[in-house]
Parts: sequence; C-alpha cells; structure tokens
Amino acid sequence: MKGLQHNNPCSVIFSHRPRFMIFVVLSACMLFAFVLSACSGNQPSSGSTASTAQASTTSTGGNQPSSGSAVSTTQASTTSTAAGYPVKVFFSKVPDSFNNFNAVFPVNRISPTTAVATFAIQLLIAGPTLSERKAGYFSEFNSILTGPSSCSYPTGGPDFTLTLNMKGSSPSPGTATLRLCRATSSPGIGADARILDQINATLKQFSNIKNVVVLTQAGHCFPALGPDLCLR
Repeated sequence: MKGLQHNNPCSVIFSHRPRFMIFVVLSACMLFAFVLSACSGNQPSSGSTASTAQASTTSTGGNQPSSGSAVSTTQASTTSTAAGYPVKVFFSKVPDSFNNFNAVFPVNRISPTTAVATFAIQLLIAGPTLSERKAGYFSEFNSILTGPSSCSYPTGGPDFTLTLNMKGSSPSPGTATLRLCRATSSPGIGADARILDQINATLKQFSNIKNVVVLTQAGHCFPALGPDLCLR
C-alpha cells in the first residue's frame, strides 16, 4: 500500500498534463489569430484600390484629347459621368426670342463621346425634343440647310466641320470655326440672328472657346449679308 501511495504524485501530474496541453494549444491559437488579424488590418482592401483607380481614370481621361479630333480640347471643361459627358444645347424660346433675337435658353444633354462640342452642335441641328417644343423651345437651324453635303464624296457627309483655335484658315487661339457643309436657305434676318446666337452660346459653354466664326458652305461669314467681317 505504501508503494502505491508513493506513486500517487506522479499519477496526479500525468492526470493534469492533458489539461495543461489543451491550455497551451488554445493560447497558441489565440496568439496566431491576433497576429493574423493585425496583419490583415494593415493591408488595403482590394475594393478601395479599385475605386481609387476608377476615380483617377474618370478624372484624367476626360481631360485628355483624343488624337485626330478637332474638338478634343473642349473635353477639358466637361466632367465625365457614368452615362457620358453633360453638355448644354441653347435653343430659342417662344415668345422671348421673337422679341429679342439674342435670347437663348439651355437644355441639358449627355454626350456619349468626348467630342462634346461637335455633339452639342449636332443636337442643336436636330432641334428640341417633343416635350421641349411643347414648352416653347425651337430652332430654325435644321430648316435652313439644303442639298447634299460638300464635306465628302459623293454624298452623305456631315452637316458641318468644327475646327478649334482657327479663324477660318488662320490660326487664332480660343476661336472655333464652324463651317457648314450644306447650302443654306435663309427665312429672314431674324432667323439668321437667332441661329447665330444659338451656335455661339452652345459653343462658348466650353471654357477654351472664347470666339466663334460661322461660315457658309462657300466659306463666307454666316449670315452672308456683306463683307466677311467675321474673318477680320
């Protein structure tokens, strides 16, 4: 019996060893989890990196001119959205523009292309929407254009060309020259004046366009009422 009692302390130690090993293992796991959490917290998430890259692309891409585009520098004054580039088109409106030919009123559009100035003039020629017409907006621009385009061969070319930093064929920083590719048939000086103010307001919304020259298909100032003063 004494011999058995002499071995009891060892048996007690061995009986507690499994509990001690469990405690060590649990402590090691907790320490590993803490270190892993600290490391992961110091690393940027992939989602935030992607959103930053997208924002950088959006803010710089709209300011870079596309090669070969005559209106590329007008991109600098626009801000890209998910749908495109917001622009304004300036129409005349009843009855204000009958009493004052210079009275023009903006409507909002979205350009799907960075060639925002060209797109805005295209929409000016297309005219207001049905709901805008019901609200009194109008433009005679489309109605004065007749015949085929001379800007391509044989037919089917654009209604106009737009060149920046040029006054006709002469360099002129800040001046945009819009040359019509189709013949014009004017209904009167009032309509001519309204069209000219619509074009001016639509193009001058872009900060790098300070002056606008509008030329007929033959290269004369529009409206062709006398000497080509717009080219001087």
